[in-house]
Amino acid sequence: MMGFITVLIFLLVVILIVSIKIVPQASEFVIERLGKYKGTWSAGLHFKVPFIEKIVKRVTLKEQVLDSPPQPVITKDNVTMQIDTVIYYAVYDAKLYAYGAVSPISALANLAATTLRNIVGELELDGTLTSRDTINAKMTTILDEATDKWGIKVNRVELKNIIPPQEIQKSMEKQMKAERDRRETLLQAEGHKAAAITRAEGDKQAMILAAEGERDARIARAEGEAKAIFLQKKAEADGLAALKEAGVDSAVLELKKFEALVAMSNGKASKIIIPTDAVEMTKSNVVFSETTGLGDTTAPGEDDPVIPKNDPCCEE
Repeated sequence: MMGFITVLIFLLVVILIVSIKIVPQASEFVIERLGKYKGTWSAGLHFKVPFIEKIVKRVTLKEQVLDSPPQPVITKDNVTMQIDTVIYYAVYDAKLYAYGAVSPISALANLAATTLRNIVGELELDGTLTSRDTINAKMTTILDEATDKWGIKVNRVELKNIIPPQEIQKSMEKQMKAERDRRETLLQAEGHKAAAITRAEGDKQAMILAAEGERDARIARAEGEAKAIFLQKKAEADGLAALKEAGVDSAVLELKKFEALVAMSNGKASKIIIPTDAVEMTKSNVVFSETTGLGDTTAPGEDDPVIPKNDPCCEE
């Protein structure tokens, strides 16, 4: 009897321990009691009544990714392409997720495929290749509205790959190559044009600078010559003023004029124009020298020798 009680107590302890459940963070458990929905457990410690309550669904509330395989899609201009999608979704209601659809993820994948075919079927090939954002936005809106009753929130849909047929790919590559060649030719032409314009502007600027430099040089030379003449005349005027202030007499001035005449005669000029006052000065100096004998540097000549004559009367 004691052994039976011990076994019974042991079984009760095990059942109680097993009935204690811990729900992790960002998760919810859907509980049924006798086959009927009882409630939803959130994160924390919970106790399940043995043999009466049952956990029918463990749901994670984290965002999940559904990667759909490539599927054939026909465009408006009858081009068949392979397109695969990536869907980002999260469960926001565990009860709806458990009872809204038999297989919510499979239903979401099939709905995404049909929605993609409907949207791409209204576009041509070029529009499909250049309208990724439009297709993504339309699919996100449609899937989000359709999955509300499943407790699923579709956050974003992205087209992963768009693979056109091989013939279309080759044609697109040729078209892209032709476009690149055209752009290259255009860029080279624009580069040559810009270079020619730059060279012409450089030559023009060089000519302008050279002309300005020659003009400035001429102006500088003219200013230098004018300043030299001015300084020379000023020096002569200052000299005359100094002589005047020193009180020199007319004889000194006449001597200066004579020295200037001598300096003129030492030049290479074939003709010398002598001022009237210089001539008068020369005449006065000659008369003065002849009268006084001063300044006469000519040595007096020797007297002729006297030859004695023979007296005929005294000769024997």
